[in-house]
Amino acid sequence: MKSLMVQGAKILATGSAIPSSKLSNHQMSKIVETSDEWIFTRTGIKERRLLEGADQSLIDLAVSASKKALNKITMDPSKIDLIILATSSPNDLFGSASKIQCQIGATNAVAFDLTAACSGFVLGLVTASQFLQNNTYSNILVIGADVLSKWVDWSDRSTCILFGDAAGAALLQSCSIVDNSILNFQLNTDGNYAQHLSINYGKERLVHPHLNLYQGSFKYIYMNGKEVYKFAVFQVPLSILKCLHSSNISIEEVDWLLLHQANERILNAIREKLSISSDKIISNLRNYGNTSAASIPLALDETIQEGKILRNDLIVIAGFGAGLTWGTIIIRW
Repeated sequence: MKSLMVQGAKILATGSAIPSSKLSNHQMSKIVETSDEWIFTRTGIKERRLLEGADQSLIDLAVSASKKALNKITMDPSKIDLIILATSSPNDLFGSASKIQCQIGATNAVAFDLTAACSGFVLGLVTASQFLQNNTYSNILVIGADVLSKWVDWSDRSTCILFGDAAGAALLQSCSIVDNSILNFQLNTDGNYAQHLSINYGKERLVHPHLNLYQGSFKYIYMNGKEVYKFAVFQVPLSILKCLHSSNISIEEVDWLLLHQANERILNAIREKLSISSDKIISNLRNYGNTSAASIPLALDETIQEGKILRNDLIVIAGFGAGLTWGTIIIRW
């Protein structure tokens, strides 16, 4: 039996993957009545990446992101103990994590899906850190991946302009408590507002009237943009400040703020409420749109590849979205 001695947790490597197909705002204007200026001024998005046809899937993106993370530290995938896939758009409603486990060769890993929409990757990191800090597992792969382009109504201008497809992954490992890099977290859920952002179960279709048999389906993404904006701008800064305060860290000590890439207006409003400099904000929303659970690991991996994040930098990461759920995690790089 493993010891219950508390350990630390640290991120060893990251990886990300995006589809090759781009859909620009100009191309979007051929689908719905809109324009590049209208979209960009309201969202900060210029283009998004989309999976093409039935030959590409969420699993392909997740596998690619995972292999990139593994290759950066030359880790044998059989060393992975647990895989957590944060997604709201799996290939299979029974779960897609096990297929990723198979394709990357993580033969010894337990694998499961975690559904928390745009907050999914933050909840995945927190879940992984608990397993590591309690010495249950030693190496955990956390993946954030979504292909919400498959679930948008392409006639709804308020939502189809926002979403793109991507995947990001992070390898976490247990370490001595002295080297712990997961400093603190803060999570919340308020189901009273769940109706403002959802993919609801659709109407059931009667398939046999005499036996009273029905077959169901899911609807497209629905979002009440005004309510989601108000929720994010009010709750996310409170979560961040509460997490910092309980860690005895001031906002001035923060080197990087990485928010879920939902909308430029939301990012700017949160930044202003926190009185944090714009040069500390990590954002790639312009190029990818809202990639849901993939947005945070995708932006993190790109920023690391650019050499911007340095050892001992303090990173505050906050996710928010459907549920409604939101959460903050503080990392010392």
